[in-house]
Amino acid sequence: MSSETAGETITVKTGDAAGTAGPDKGGWKCPMGDHHVHRDDLRKVWKECHEESFWYRALPFSLGSMAVTGGLIYKGIWNSSKRFGPFPKLAVAGILGYALGKASYVGTCRSKFQAIGLEGRPGFGPWSRPGHRSCHHVCEECKKKAPAASAEQLKG
Repeated sequence: MSSETAGETITVKTGDAAGTAGPDKGGWKCPMGDHHVHRDDLRKVWKECHEESFWYRALPFSLGSMAVTGGLIYKGIWNSSKRFGPFPKLAVAGILGYALGKASYVGTCRSKFQAIGLEGRPGFGPWSRPGHRSCHHVCEECKKKAPAASAEQLKG
């Protein structure tokens, strides 16, 4: 792709011309790039994370925050609403407790995904980056082969 601006030509290389060829396109192949995570394993860990985060963190945090809020309203430290009573404050406390409980379990879920072979990169899942490579690690051999493969792609 090129464009001319005030007598200058700007050329931008995209796709295969830029040397981003993966193992499918005849480029370099990482020795550890054959790692495959089965969908059943992924679903199992995902389901475990949802269930455990609910039962072990979200529900206790929610009930605990609602109990504390109810106690504060009962003792008179917080006033209940004249129109709706204590329910709005209890509902907000329950929702916040639930959200904090779910958020507090993210690190545990991340370690479970790493245990089955998914790397802990930003986005934390295979669906998070559309152009991810089949090789999820950075080894010395890959670092050496990547620039060499890019140079070969540009020449050929």
